[in-house]
Amino acid sequence: MELRVNSKMYSVVKLLGKGKGGYSYLAADGQGQYVLTQIHHEPCDYYTFGNKIEAELRDYERLAAIGIPMPKLLDVDVEQERILKEYIEGDTIYDLVLRDEMREVYLEQLRAMCHLLYPAHINIDYFPTNFVVQNGTLYYIDFECNEYMEQWDFEHWGSKYWSRTPEFMQYVNDHQ
Repeated sequence: MELRVNSKMYSVVKLLGKGKGGYSYLAADGQGQYVLTQIHHEPCDYYTFGNKIEAELRDYERLAAIGIPMPKLLDVDVEQERILKEYIEGDTIYDLVLRDEMREVYLEQLRAMCHLLYPAHINIDYFPTNFVVQNGTLYYIDFECNEYMEQWDFEHWGSKYWSRTPEFMQYVNDHQ
């Protein structure tokens, strides 16, 4: 399968995952590999969206402005609702927790992100599939962010999924 982003074609290598707002694919153009996200409009019973492309661009700018380690936004095709970003190869925190290979240094890096996010009144999606470790550095690979609410910060929500907690194991069991 091939997908176009503006005037450039990309070959889809594989599906990386489906999120609340889109399908993310590993894509290639002969010169490199990228993440190509196709926005979808499937219903999500626990989240309300406005214009998803505008939200992605706004969220990327907000997070980039405060210095969150994340992939570079490379291109946006507004008409086709497609986003092209840098591919950061590595294990997700979800995979590391699942294999019982989680390290304290990744939690330290996440807490450093929180020290940037909270004063800016921002929450990100702390679910562990949204974080990749490459060469020892933790990256937030999603661009989603929202206004800060304590109930959705890392300490009150995200931390439930960054170790083999009952919540994490229930998620694993529900999604096998």
